[in-house]
Amino acid sequence: MEHLNTIEPITMAEFMPAVIRFKMDGWRVVQICANRVPDGYEMSYSFGKDYDMRTLRLTVGENETISSITQVYPGAFLQENEAAELFGVKIESIDKDYHDKLYRIARETPFKQKG
Repeated sequence: MEHLNTIEPITMAEFMPAVIRFKMDGWRVVQICANRVPDGYEMSYSFGKDYDMRTLRLTVGENETISSITQVYPGAFLQENEAAELFGVKIESIDKDYHDKLYRIARETPFKQKG
């Protein structure tokens, strides 16, 4: 039996409707990963159901703000706080926003610099 494992590029306008659809269809959020790209960030939101996994891949400009998914998936607050604090991703309306106090780190947004 084959299992689904996809990475699906998505636009900002498609993002929240897709997240809501995943929730309504019984998918759980598995991980949120931030990665630095030349003009901003690549955000990967992975969702699992049974043995299937689908990852939404969203490219976010350095000064662009994205909406938190914590209103749909409350447990996403830790990973969103991590992306904001370590990478500098601008995520608005995180339910349980730690305001850059999740980690004890020596410098602000240590993974933000361009590599």
